[in-house]
Amino acid sequence: MSEVLVLSGAEIRRLMRPSDYLRAMDEAFRAGDRVKSAPPMHIEAIGGAFHAKGAAMLGDRPLVALKFNGNFPDNSARGLPTIQGALLLCDAVNGAVLAIMDSIEITLKRTAATTALAARHLARPESLTLAICGCGEQARAHVEALAALFRFERGYAWDKFPERAAALAAEMRSRHGFAFDAAASLGAATRGADIIVTCTTTDAPFLASEHVSPGAFVAAIGADNPHKSEITPALMARSKVVVDVLDQCLVMGDLHHAVAADAMTAAQVHADMAELTTGAKSGRASAGEIIVFDSTGTALQDVASAAIVYERARQSGRGVELSLA
Repeated sequence: MSEVLVLSGAEIRRLMRPSDYLRAMDEAFRAGDRVKSAPPMHIEAIGGAFHAKGAAMLGDRPLVALKFNGNFPDNSARGLPTIQGALLLCDAVNGAVLAIMDSIEITLKRTAATTALAARHLARPESLTLAICGCGEQARAHVEALAALFRFERGYAWDKFPERAAALAAEMRSRHGFAFDAAASLGAATRGADIIVTCTTTDAPFLASEHVSPGAFVAAIGADNPHKSEITPALMARSKVVVDVLDQCLVMGDLHHAVAADAMTAAQVHADMAELTTGAKSGRASAGEIIVFDSTGTALQDVASAAIVYERARQSGRGVELSLA
């Protein structure tokens, strides 16, 4: 058995830039039949849950990735990250284990890159104001990815814990150089915002029609299991809806809750990311329409990212090699 490359999150950060993830996401959603994915697995635990997602990329270098993440919302009280996990990268021809990687860095950056890719097609190009709802690590990744594409003049942070919003706003002001403030209320953050990102762990939808102005692009990131929900069914019904993967969003996204509430049907979904990136479906049709991107996360994002990480790690000599034999 050949040796396995082990890569930490810090090493992955040194290897990858936001533009690398953006390119990987664009290529992944354009890949068509060259990408195969399995339904995600959800395992309930004590105080949290585990998720497993796997996919294959069957191009010039056939690879399979399996990601296993634990999500434990109360971990902050224990001094631990909310999400912890690992990604296994394998050769799709002979089954050899090639690498074990920190999955959290990849999850954060590929999720934010997918939002940025969707925003490139669906947000107004002249977008100047960003609102972030939920001020954890995913928020930081999203500001970084979106600020690389848009010339923001102002940002707002909102969280049910005001101290988290204040900390994020101060950090983003320093890091990205545009005005960024903690909002006193949800509406104060989102009304008038051109781009809104919801990245919370809530199971009670909070973003409603009265919080969103005409022309806004909303990226709903948090509903990654059937119980979570961030966008009210009424807002979903009012908006043009784009999904990452339709079948998955029907069972574990905000679309799932809107359909269950009879607010809309699957046939009313405008497009998925594959249709959007290949041009099979159009993006924004008018300056005034509200567009919601329902992002549940798919393993094809992971395998596309891991493939680049592995290639660069081999070229640069990063990581630790070990034998599993």
